[in-house]
Amino acid sequence: MAITAQDVNRLRQETGAGMMDCKKALTEANGDFEAAKDILRKQGQKIASKRADNTTSEGIVLTQVSADGTTGKVVALACETEPVSKVEDFRNLAQSVLDAAVSTNAASKEELLATAQADGRSLQDHITDLMGKIGEKIDVVSYESVNAEKVVAYNHSNGKLGVLVGLNNTNGTDVTEVGKDIAMQIAAMKPIALDKDGVDSATIEREIEIGKEQARAEGKPEQMLEKIAMGKLNKFYKENTLLNQEFVKDPSLSISQLLEKTSKGLTVTDFKRVAIGA
Repeated sequence: MAITAQDVNRLRQETGAGMMDCKKALTEANGDFEAAKDILRKQGQKIASKRADNTTSEGIVLTQVSADGTTGKVVALACETEPVSKVEDFRNLAQSVLDAAVSTNAASKEELLATAQADGRSLQDHITDLMGKIGEKIDVVSYESVNAEKVVAYNHSNGKLGVLVGLNNTNGTDVTEVGKDIAMQIAAMKPIALDKDGVDSATIEREIEIGKEQARAEGKPEQMLEKIAMGKLNKFYKENTLLNQEFVKDPSLSISQLLEKTSKGLTVTDFKRVAIGA
């Protein structure tokens, strides 16, 4: 049967696929709109399979904190190239991912991707559809949550970095500003844990061995190596754990001292730093 321009335009409006792809799908489906939609979806699945191993180093990171300020979500939707990361359809999809995370409070990325959308299809189906339309791998590369008495979010200006910080024991103090300062600290200084208790044993063992090797290379006596390595480990904690880091805006204070100065007993209970391409 003859495929009219109106038919192609209708399918394009319903699916968002390109004009030529819509015409080809309608021709293959003999004008059957539902069959044509299935053909376009299969096209997305083929691209998803073909590009499964491709690197996704571009994209967007979005954050949102609940109205009561106690729950924060951060999601990262990645693609292969920067131009795609700026496409409206891609950005709308990223917002849909965040909206689904907020509305369902999904416990994992897998649960999030299985979330049913308004049309009854899963979020993963919508991602696959856009892959067919754009021709690139698209993936939710990170999904994190923070729950606390007060959660503060920060998004870096490049759109590729988001931070959530959870604070407890606010004692009625407005900690939004200090929370934002700490979130920016996390964005810039990349702490690996809250404090030394949060550093995994493998990292500790590695740092001790590195400290010993450095001391040995400097000609230090063998009996001194352990003590020197522990000193280097304490320096590592100071530089890489949030509560022990120097506050970037005022190096005379550690983050723990900044918190205590803001409100007695105030502390950070959790944080998440999500970045694309870094």
